[in-house]
Amino acid sequence: MPSVPRWTHVALPVRDVDRSIDWYAEFTPLKLISRRHDADGEAAWLGDPATVAAPMILVLVAMDATAHEPPTATLAPFAHLGVELPTRDAVDEVAARGALAGCLAWETADLPEPVGYICALTDPDGNMVEFSHGQRVEEIAHDVWRTGRVAGNGPRPA
Repeated sequence: MPSVPRWTHVALPVRDVDRSIDWYAEFTPLKLISRRHDADGEAAWLGDPATVAAPMILVLVAMDATAHEPPTATLAPFAHLGVELPTRDAVDEVAARGALAGCLAWETADLPEPVGYICALTDPDGNMVEFSHGQRVEEIAHDVWRTGRVAGNGPRPA
């Protein structure tokens, strides 16, 4: 049990849990860690083994009552999950694989800080997953928590 409140998961409705598990395993570092079935449907928990000290879980939920409805993206057209990659080449590679699979949503682009070099793919239900290099999310968060000073360029202009 955590000793303090902690952000633990994001839950997304999906039509086909198996298809979604396969997609996230192919394109992200997430791996299946739990799967449950009950009278209402099924759920799967996916996590990144590199975050074992403070796991953040993606929960995929398919309700039997909505299994035959068309997909409705929860995270789109801009809302997205973010995956930071170690190199620009890794962003290019995932974009190329996404293009071949027919799920490339945003071509690779260099954007101003803090965004960096990005592309985005859509999962089987149309949810956006951004892949980036150069956002430095972990570095910036650790610096803010160490110094107590919020990152950024100051107050919003009037």
